[in-house]
Amino acid sequence: MNITLRQLSYFMALAETRHFGRAAEKVHVSQPALSVQIRELEQRLGVALLEPGRAVVLTSAGHEVLASAHSVMASLRDMQDGLRLRDGLSGRLRLGVIPTVAPYLLPKILPLLREEAPALDLRVREAQTEMLLSDLEDGALDAAILALPAGAGLEERFLFEDRFLLAGTTAQFEILQNHGAPLRPSALDPGQLLLLDEGHCLADQALEVCDFARPARRVDLGASSLATLCGLVASGYGLTFLPEIAITTECRAAPKMQVQRFAAPEPSRRIGLVRKGAKPKAKWFDDLAEFLARSGRALIDGVKDFGSREV
Repeated sequence: MNITLRQLSYFMALAETRHFGRAAEKVHVSQPALSVQIRELEQRLGVALLEPGRAVVLTSAGHEVLASAHSVMASLRDMQDGLRLRDGLSGRLRLGVIPTVAPYLLPKILPLLREEAPALDLRVREAQTEMLLSDLEDGALDAAILALPAGAGLEERFLFEDRFLLAGTTAQFEILQNHGAPLRPSALDPGQLLLLDEGHCLADQALEVCDFARPARRVDLGASSLATLCGLVASGYGLTFLPEIAITTECRAAPKMQVQRFAAPEPSRRIGLVRKGAKPKAKWFDDLAEFLARSGRALIDGVKDFGSREV
């Protein structure tokens, strides 16, 4: 009898969870049914995949089979993806977006994308960069919108430049203007800068452009969104960096907040579309990148004259 994809998927779930019960839950079968399939897989391969004992520990042969199983499943996903999206922007597309882009870009592009690609079944996942990269690697996502560079092993398409503005109150900007020097990130007081939670790439980018280490005395706000930070800024609690794509939404939500552009060269981030590398050329990826680049630049153009004024 031949090895089945079901057996390989059950074995992969067991190797990941290291527990028969949790593995059975993961693949939606009973524990006895999973155990039977693992035993049959061992019989068909003629090797022991698990060490004797109560704990789930892979043998050396088990590790080799696990690597081969991942390769087989990846090849299968590539074949399915190629067929599913072979006609460009049609069929099901699983797209990831980072949280500092999703609330501002998606409401603008989704209605337009529905008109331009009515045959596209788009499934969107909003998550931090690390999780999106993991989902790309595992094949749970087809592509993701995030800040570049995204890392090795990925195919990237640059979409648009997203400049940072400084957000604060009238009183805070009056203090900064009294100093007389052009507004530059490196001149800011680290103790006044409010950042997102650890894990948000925007926090790391803000620290990088300021050439700061993470402020040691910063109050741990646990802020998980730009909206939270902007609400605090509007109350005079501190300053924060606001990406251009977020200006219209966040300034309307926090009318006491002002924004001011930095002196040239303005700090910015590069937003791009990425997918898992080493895949055949895909028309859908090029089409989606072109659409997102066009839409993103239009959004940026709509706020390019937004300098320092109350909204």
